[in-house]
Amino acid sequence: MEKQWFVLHTLTGQELKAQKSILRRIQLERMEDYVGRCEIPTEKVSEKKNGRKRTVVRRVFPGYVLCELALYDEKKGYDEKGRKAIFERTWQFLRETPGVIGFVGGERPVPLKKSEVDAVLSDKPATGADTERQKVQISVDETVKIIDGAFMGLTGQVSMVDPDKDKLKVEVNIFNRKVQVDVESWQVEKVAIEETIEPAK
Repeated sequence: MEKQWFVLHTLTGQELKAQKSILRRIQLERMEDYVGRCEIPTEKVSEKKNGRKRTVVRRVFPGYVLCELALYDEKKGYDEKGRKAIFERTWQFLRETPGVIGFVGGERPVPLKKSEVDAVLSDKPATGADTERQKVQISVDETVKIIDGAFMGLTGQVSMVDPDKDKLKVEVNIFNRKVQVDVESWQVEKVAIEETIEPAK
């Protein structure tokens, strides 16, 4: 069966738990035909905190896990409701995975393009000098641009700020759907919104 890459939405902080559960159960439940690789893209980042420099490994796709799945049953085509038919084994397997909330894109998600997968899985830190990250003061409803990680280049509105953990929730458009993504304060920069005056008609 042909497998395609999908994005699984997990509880924040439970990406590793979900990945380990999936990989452990593949052989136990004989799911090799339905489930392939499961990845949590990471990168090494050097940052300065309290005057000290340290290197940490950070998830570049926080709150999400990429998984290679045989999800759609091409032989059946569509179900009685006119939706793409899915393999119930795959669906049940994922529903029983601790920490997994669902798919990005709902119950009938669109698989990632190869270029999208390659961009995320090849997201390696640049060699050479370490990059030092600086905190930025961000408030709810501000518009920010993500400048680091898998969501780099996307612009969205801040919906939540957790100052204790230096984390934000930003609403962005991913794969043609609006989703809330978790990022850290050093991964964004404020966007200056210039007021424009419409010409009189």
